[in-house]
Amino acid sequence: MARILIVEDDREIAALAAAQLERAGHAVRVVHDGEAGLAEALEGGHDLLVLDVMLPGVSGFEIVERLRRRPGYPRVLMLTARAEEVDRVLGLELGADDYLTKPFSLRELEARVRALLRRGVAAPEAEPAGRLVYRGLEIDPAARRVRVGGRPVNLTAREFDLLFELARHPGRVYTRAELLERVWGAGFEGYEHTVNSHINRLRAKIEPDAKNPVYVETVWGVGYRFGGGEG
Repeated sequence: MARILIVEDDREIAALAAAQLERAGHAVRVVHDGEAGLAEALEGGHDLLVLDVMLPGVSGFEIVERLRRRPGYPRVLMLTARAEEVDRVLGLELGADDYLTKPFSLRELEARVRALLRRGVAAPEAEPAGRLVYRGLEIDPAARRVRVGGRPVNLTAREFDLLFELARHPGRVYTRAELLERVWGAGFEGYEHTVNSHINRLRAKIEPDAKNPVYVETVWGVGYRFGGGEG
């Protein structure tokens, strides 16, 4: 059972979505405006947010942006009546995990939620028994904690997954498409530019100089790799 917060101003859609997810065994809380949704989301305790983009008071985009600044960032499935690619890209770059365009079937909603929750708890394959350490960067996969020079760094769930995937195979070059599949999950309907945005935010948090990275390096024309390979 997951704890799901639905923030949707269309009461009929919210009620139908809540009923579908409750039948699937989840605990669901519903709010109908952006300010209440932001307050509920910031309180924490949710495994996943189903979040409309166009909300009265505070937009779904703003809620995602505010949540992204905090540790323990939950999974986010965004809903929108607008199908323009720019809206999808913006939501994903801000930190949303997936997108569903209205009108949608309740079965599809349940399937998307199930996939997001499964990605959230799945253990990385061949997870190392102990910490990964490289040039002052420490990654503890069991506790999902990161330190740089002994200083704790607050990463979102997606940022941690991205860093860990790169660091557990030092020196290996990943294309953006590979990172989308491995970190976001097979079948994710995202864009390779989403990887760039997450890499930039990750570098800003862990690199001594984000313009001259020593941990997450760019391999021009190909993708990214975790620098070196020495512990």
